[in-house]
Amino acid sequence: MRNDFVRVNYCDSFYIFQVKKLGIVAVSNALPEDIACLAADRMLVFVAHGKLVTAFARNKEVVHTYTGHGADVHLLQPFGDHIISVDRNNVVIVWDVQSEDEYLQMAHDKASFEISAVMHPSTYLNKILLGSCQGSLQLWNVKSNKLLYTFTGWGSEVTVLQQAPAVDVVGVGMASGLIVMHNIKYDESLMNFQQDWGPITALSFRTDGHPVMAAGSPIGHIGLWDLEDKKLIGQMRDAHSTAIAGLTFVHAEPLLISNGADNAIRVWIFDTPGGGGRLLRCRTGHSAPPTKIMHYGQNGQQILSAGQDGTLQSFSCVHERFNKNLGHGSINKKKSKRKGLKLDTMKLPAITTFAAETARQSDWDGIIACHRGYLIATTWNYQKTSMGTHKLEHERFDKNRALNVQATVVDVTSCGNFAVVGLSSGHIDVYNMQSGIHRGHYGDSKAHEGPVRGVVVDGLNQLTVSAGADRLVKFWKFKSKELIHTVTLGASPSRTLLHRHSEMLAISLDDFTLNVMDLETRRIVRKFPGHRGQINDMTFSPDGRWLVTAAMDCTIRTWDLPTGAMVDCFLVDAAVVSLSMSPTGDFLASAHVDSLGIYLWSNKTLYGIVSLRPLPSDFEPSVVVLPGTCPVQDDVSDEDIDTSSDTMIDYVSKEQLDEQLVTLSLLPDSRWKNLLNLDIIKKRNKPKEPPKVPKAAPFFIPTIPGLMPQFAALEDPSAKEQSKVVNFGVLAQKSNFFLQLEDAWVTNNYTTPLQLLKDLGPSAVDTELRALAPDMNGALEQMQAFLRMIGTMLDSKRDFDLAQAYLALFLKLKDCPSQALSFWNIPLLQGSGTGCI
Repeated sequence: MRNDFVRVNYCDSFYIFQVKKLGIVAVSNALPEDIACLAADRMLVFVAHGKLVTAFARNKEVVHTYTGHGADVHLLQPFGDHIISVDRNNVVIVWDVQSEDEYLQMAHDKASFEISAVMHPSTYLNKILLGSCQGSLQLWNVKSNKLLYTFTGWGSEVTVLQQAPAVDVVGVGMASGLIVMHNIKYDESLMNFQQDWGPITALSFRTDGHPVMAAGSPIGHIGLWDLEDKKLIGQMRDAHSTAIAGLTFVHAEPLLISNGADNAIRVWIFDTPGGGGRLLRCRTGHSAPPTKIMHYGQNGQQILSAGQDGTLQSFSCVHERFNKNLGHGSINKKKSKRKGLKLDTMKLPAITTFAAETARQSDWDGIIACHRGYLIATTWNYQKTSMGTHKLEHERFDKNRALNVQATVVDVTSCGNFAVVGLSSGHIDVYNMQSGIHRGHYGDSKAHEGPVRGVVVDGLNQLTVSAGADRLVKFWKFKSKELIHTVTLGASPSRTLLHRHSEMLAISLDDFTLNVMDLETRRIVRKFPGHRGQINDMTFSPDGRWLVTAAMDCTIRTWDLPTGAMVDCFLVDAAVVSLSMSPTGDFLASAHVDSLGIYLWSNKTLYGIVSLRPLPSDFEPSVVVLPGTCPVQDDVSDEDIDTSSDTMIDYVSKEQLDEQLVTLSLLPDSRWKNLLNLDIIKKRNKPKEPPKVPKAAPFFIPTIPGLMPQFAALEDPSAKEQSKVVNFGVLAQKSNFFLQLEDAWVTNNYTTPLQLLKDLGPSAVDTELRALAPDMNGALEQMQAFLRMIGTMLDSKRDFDLAQAYLALFLKLKDCPSQALSFWNIPLLQGSGTGCI
């Protein structure tokens, strides 16, 4: 079964997707610059970034780099063993792929022929076809560097050149919307098509037997043209919300792959009777940067994200197949479907903030959001992956719509039954999430005299806390809506965040400081200055010990609440607009200015020992590269690494900490603890019954082995009888340990025999010590050498446990008390070991 893959570049790397499921198969290593264009042949993937062309092998590793262009490269064309590149200075260079040498360079005058497209016509050996902004085409032989033919063109800029399934026929797409099927062998136009949606951005032809051509447009529509009947047979309107960047029909299959600037890849299948395509599968993300992100659920696997494109999406931290798109907010979904994507006047603007609770998500909507410049707060259903049924708005604004009031903050109670909405007019309303009915408001007329900047409800639905631009923090009873306490802040608050388990309320102020308030005592317990810009978002760690904040000064700071100190701070390239720590505490998610993705930061304290010492107030953070989708090689040498960093280095203990301390051998206990009990162990393991004599074996006449069996000849009775005297010298072989002791007696270096003894098992050690005795072919000098080895061990205080065990076994085997050691004249042992025996 054939597997088809598609490669898509994004920023400084490219992704490889499997067409079957649109799952990511591989991600290339990152490049120092954004990728301008991408091409591939059977073995390599070529990318242009800046003035360089790079070749990747195995979809990940850079194997070749081609240097020589004086301007940015914008066109690439694989050409057998060569790669053709075109830069903005109108210079064409043909490179040898393997040697990276420049094979040919051609320079064209931009005034007469500015190259805008390049292709290799099928079956045309050593030929390339160039399209220009002036509308003309040129056919070149790159081997001889000769211009073979010039096509006059059609008076419009050539945007696309695509080989048709028929030989000699090329599809030419132009900026005027004209599509020409041209025979380059006879310089004849076979047919013309006019597309009214603007310039042609992409062309592709079906190769499964149907004469159909697909053409892309800058407004996201795809046109389907029948090449046999020469007519338009279908329109795929709003295939993408932005311009079509690429179209490719899968070889010999009715599948069309499209991608656009809306950060989406879609696969269309053509199986309908009318010849049109329907959406088979897609991979989408935000087409505009996110504005607010938040972890959804208690497992930390889903991240809700609201983008400037007006959509609410859910991204999985586990696998892309669990991603969900909850859609775009709309005032009237039925009318929006009838009007279409482009003419939808019922669309709601982007979501500015939202709140979510999973307690009753299976019963009714569990997400509430407020939109930029809109009074209405909308509900969303995660289970149905769509916008909810309620639009929360108080009737007090029905008569006067010119007040320019908008919803600013929202919160959902922990039980999932109620939603609290704060407005720019100072009102705070409570709604039922199941029915959408208004259930009351705080304050006689208004809760605050200015816009509400924050509103939270505690975990038991007993207390509601609100913060307004009037610098007041007010405590309300949730049920009776009665005001019970007020705290005045030093500056206007910008946002609030409550950790419900610890009842700690974090408040960011307009003077770039942070206040942490205890809801039980209703007092400010911590104040954190340090940020040099507006604080964009905050998040608590699951245990409530850390408060992580991000501001427009491009810093992410971690504050330790028990100590009241900043324990971590680092800079990023782009300011963070929103962040969220997972309920499990393993990842921190962040969204950044002008970035479509969501970045995940790993919590290092879960995987190793990290020193979290307080940082000084004048601490200057270092810039940290944003997390990527692939590993990046650091160019920092070992000499440039700051030894004062917070990274903990694994400590390697010395072999001996101090000469005055006793050091053990670290050998298993079974190697030395039972040396004195070997005789008991042998007696215990002795069989209960004596071994039985085997039955008499039957008599067999000896035979000589061979192909034909023959009986062996009888021995000559007159042969001389062998001697029965045994030579015991053969049995008196000395062991390696014995020989090493002899050498150590002369050199006074006992390292080798000690290591040999440490490698032996208990029974072998017992045998070696027994062999030292003179009656076992040993010698008195070897016994003295062994005791001197023990004395060396005791004097150095190393392998102390082995020295004690070996000496105890030696004394037991020789039946010698410790007082008798002095008769062997071993002064080293007497000086070091008498207190240790």
